[in-house]
Order: sequence, then C-alpha cells, then structure tokens
Amino acid sequence: MNEVNKTLFIPLYGKSYVSKKGIIIKDPDAETIWEQEAFPIKGKSKSKWLAYNMAMRARVFDDWTDEMIRDNKDALVLHIGCGLDSRCRRVKEKSRLWIDCDFPDVLEIRKKHYPETDDYKMMTLDASDADQINALPDSDKAIVVLEGISMYLTKEQVNSFFKALKNKYGTIHILMDVYTEFGAKASKYKNPINDVGVTTVYGIDNIEDVLTGTNIKLKKEHSITPDRLVDELKGFEKAFFKLMFTGSMYRKIYRLYELMIIG
Repeated sequence: MNEVNKTLFIPLYGKSYVSKKGIIIKDPDAETIWEQEAFPIKGKSKSKWLAYNMAMRARVFDDWTDEMIRDNKDALVLHIGCGLDSRCRRVKEKSRLWIDCDFPDVLEIRKKHYPETDDYKMMTLDASDADQINALPDSDKAIVVLEGISMYLTKEQVNSFFKALKNKYGTIHILMDVYTEFGAKASKYKNPINDVGVTTVYGIDNIEDVLTGTNIKLKKEHSITPDRLVDELKGFEKAFFKLMFTGSMYRKIYRLYELMIIG
C-alpha cells in the first residue's frame, strides 16, 4: 500500500476514538475495523484534536449525504476515495445504488469488512485518471462524496475529474473538502499525513479555478466544524477546539464546498 493510501488509517483511527466516547459520530464499524486492521500511526496522527476534526468532518458529510439521498431518491451515490469508511452504513436514507471507489489494494482490505449487495458495490477508481469515470454506472443523477481526496490532486486533475463527471451525469450534487494554498504549504511541516510518508499535497484558493468548462456551480460553503458538533465537547476541550479549529483562522487552511449542476 502506497503512502497516500496509508492515510486512510488516520480518519479510521479518529472515528474509532471518538465513537468510543459516544459523541459526534456513532461508528461501530470503525471501532471494529481499527482493532482488526490497526496500522502503526504515531505522533500527530493520534492527536485527540485531529480525531475530533475527523469525526466532525465525517458527520457533516454523513448529514449532507442523508439530505441529498432524501431529496434525490433515484440518484446514484458515488463515494470516491472511500478508504475503510462506513458511510454506506451510517447514513439513514437508503440509496438506489451506492458505489464505493478506491484503489485496488484499498478495496482488497475493504471487501473483508463490507460485503457487496444488489444496491451496494465497490469499484476500482483512480481520481487522477478522469477517463476511469466512464466505467462508472450510468444515472441521470449522481451524489458525489469527495472527502479527504482533493488535496492529493492537482488543480488540473480536479478540473479534468469534474469535466468527466459533467459528461457522464446530467444532475450532480458534490461535497468536497479542500486545503487552501496556504494550508497545503503549511501541511508540509505540521500535517499528520507526514507521519505515513506523504509530503506533497495541493491547495485551492479559488474554487472557480477547478470548475472551468464544467457548468458545475458553487452552491454554498459549509463549516467542517459546526457549532452543533463542537458543543458536544466539554470544558477545556470545547474552548480550545473552538479557538483553534473554527472561524476565520481555520478557513485560511481548510474549506468545505457544496457544488452542483442541474441537467
């Protein structure tokens, strides 16, 4: 497994850690899989602050996916770069068809824990190769989850990926987190992914830069650490987390965008 793929163990650990506390996210699959597949992460990767961040990000993506499925019952759900995440089980709404996509070595591990069914499948997909989008199932509508993946793609690769999505699907709803260019530069020194050997990531300051030629539009920007989830922390942890990981300072590093195209 290469260095980028090893990063999947960081959010897995974080969700397991927080789930055991009974706050923010309920993820028994993360708890079980972490115990069985535990990768020797260390340093900042095991920080409780990062764990809270990972859990909140996952919860925001979960709630958005639930809302999108509820409003688009006939849509195909695509979770790109799924890792060992259990979103397909955590969301409450039932999708027509859910496809979890990642590299072959990731899916090899994933298939030990998530059996395929008539409405749940796994497919190999390298998001840096836009041509692979053509192999995905056809659908009039697609809900696309891009969590923790854009920072491993150049702006040109993200743009090509979006163009391929536009050509494949008529109506598309996308949720995508990104580093800013400052955040990408700063991560060279302080990012937990450095602990598993990743040293190069990419940032996006202007989301329009990756939407050129796609007809995909920015619908809104979301908070990755909304107050309703931060409020589940207590005492000093809540005060410190709110100071360090919310508001304008955090936005200088990290953003969460909802995008859409209506066919």
